[in-house]
Amino acid sequence: MTREEILEQLNGIFIEVMDLDEVSLEDETTAADVDGWDSLSHVRLMIAVERAFSVRFSASEIGTLQKVGDLIDLLIKKKTKA
Repeated sequence: MTREEILEQLNGIFIEVMDLDEVSLEDETTAADVDGWDSLSHVRLMIAVERAFSVRFSASEIGTLQKVGDLIDLLIKKKTKA
């Protein structure tokens, strides 16, 4: 799966989980850039991402995520190991 494909899928997940009309995620997007991205929605996002990509994140992995690009890098790492 390419970085672009992952980003496209993440866009859909963000729209669904956060009940947004649209969102345009980029590598540098942070929680401050997306309306409604708070701690509770972050938990729901991580669960939805785990399900969509068939991966599991540890609490420490989730704690290191600062921006969308970090999440994409982690997903690529997880999918490469699988």
